[in-house]
Amino acid sequence: MTYDRLLIDCRAATMVEGGAPYGSIDKAAVLIRDGEIAWIGPQADLPVDVKARQTDRLDGRWITPGLVDCHTHLVFGGNRADEFEMRLKGATYEEIARAGGGIVSSVNRTRGASPQELLDQALGRLAGLTRDGVTTVEIKSGYGLDRESELKMLRVAREVGRVGGVRVSTSYLGLHAVPAEHKASRELYVDIAIDEILPAACAEGLVDVVDAYCEPIAFSAEEVARLFEKARALGLPVKLHADQLSDGGGAALAARYGALSADHVEHTSEAGARAMGDAGVVAVLLPGAFTMLREKTPPPIEAFRRCGVAMAVASDCNPGTSPVASLQTCLTLACVQFRLTPEEALAGATRHAAKALGLQDRIGTLAAGKAADIAVWNIETPAELSYWIGKPLLDRAYLAGEPRV
Repeated sequence: MTYDRLLIDCRAATMVEGGAPYGSIDKAAVLIRDGEIAWIGPQADLPVDVKARQTDRLDGRWITPGLVDCHTHLVFGGNRADEFEMRLKGATYEEIARAGGGIVSSVNRTRGASPQELLDQALGRLAGLTRDGVTTVEIKSGYGLDRESELKMLRVAREVGRVGGVRVSTSYLGLHAVPAEHKASRELYVDIAIDEILPAACAEGLVDVVDAYCEPIAFSAEEVARLFEKARALGLPVKLHADQLSDGGGAALAARYGALSADHVEHTSEAGARAMGDAGVVAVLLPGAFTMLREKTPPPIEAFRRCGVAMAVASDCNPGTSPVASLQTCLTLACVQFRLTPEEALAGATRHAAKALGLQDRIGTLAAGKAADIAVWNIETPAELSYWIGKPLLDRAYLAGEPRV
């Protein structure tokens, strides 16, 4: 049988659980056919008569699964550098939000931007992620907050996947904030977001997952539950911004609805962690936002470990609280700020991040039958991916078995 591509003379951090650290294979080879990994193992076990249209010799470099950034707000208009200055002068996130800043201040710029402008800006941010070996990125709506603008954001997110050299998973985040025009009619906006915008986006094939922001400054557990019921009726999985600023029971709510993930989770209780573990909900750690907001309470890492909660790591790239376009930097921050091990951090940007998107059957590990999304690194050990800040480490990346330009 002839294969499309053969990778030889490499060391593989497969990130498959069990066995060697990082699921590593020394002196590995990979056979690729039809965009998938057909075989991976020790190069010495390759059949002698293997034929491939293209053979890439990697000169002893490490390969990993393409990294997965499972929580971003990559599509938005403008930036909020002014609020960054305000926070440094003492204003809190809550104070800025209650004064009309925060999420709502990005809405006008996003509404006013053309699809091409939003796409161009998003691709500029994506460039930072792809330089870090990201091959899959989740992109949320949530800066439109009306039907036209939310659909515009989601269409742009799909276009990012078509032209940006990455796989894209979209999340509908209509319950992100109450727009200014509905400050006096909050219930009406919730109705519109759940009963009008979400079905329209779903009918157009723009939604992979439904998300919400559950906090006292955002939406209540009851409002989120209504949204999740609608998502369930539409056959869509859910995830949740949970317990970022306080323990509002978001983790337990996510568990009750079998969410793919609960994200932020700095204030999640032991009971919440236990519920997540029992329901298989991934904890998505967002150390960029934690650092930029100068938070003091880290996520309950030990509780997550005790309860068997998979921990993903993501950039949370957004205009206000995490203007971070480097997933590798977030791996370092997850180790330094949250005390993850480098292996846990890399699992968080591969295997567990894929699970947080419901894509663990396609991406996140190097194994036969998985998509041939592969990052090739100029490193001596996988721990370097969490060790260096700012040093270019990526040699090349493959998406579905083809070199990404």
